[in-house]
Amino acid sequence: MSTTFADYAAQQDARNTIELNVRKWSLMLCDALQQDYQKRYYGYRAGLPGADTNKFYIESGRKYHKIIMDANGSRSVHAFIDRKSGEVYKSASWKAPAKGVRYDLRLIEQREWLLENATWHGSYLYKR
Repeated sequence: MSTTFADYAAQQDARNTIELNVRKWSLMLCDALQQDYQKRYYGYRAGLPGADTNKFYIESGRKYHKIIMDANGSRSVHAFIDRKSGEVYKSASWKAPAKGVRYDLRLIEQREWLLENATWHGSYLYKR
């Protein structure tokens, strides 16, 4: 059975939409982590030099989005998110995720739980 160009274009559009949504959800996770940090930790260190320098951001690679935590210039990988499937992994090292999917951002229930319970120190990645 041959695929028409229209079918191919529709499939490509669907893949692009999923990848854009995964990027959006990854940014939402970064925001949730930043809010958790500010809520839990900033109050403890308020007024101290460098208390608000912790930041979460994305570095995109060929296969994964890396969620990076930058704390006073010391960077570490918080989690990996598969760019095509939206599967979330805890990190095993700077370059690779640990085996075993922790969450799937495409599933609404898991995504909502993740965004509500994400902690800046990553304990939510060990509960599954």
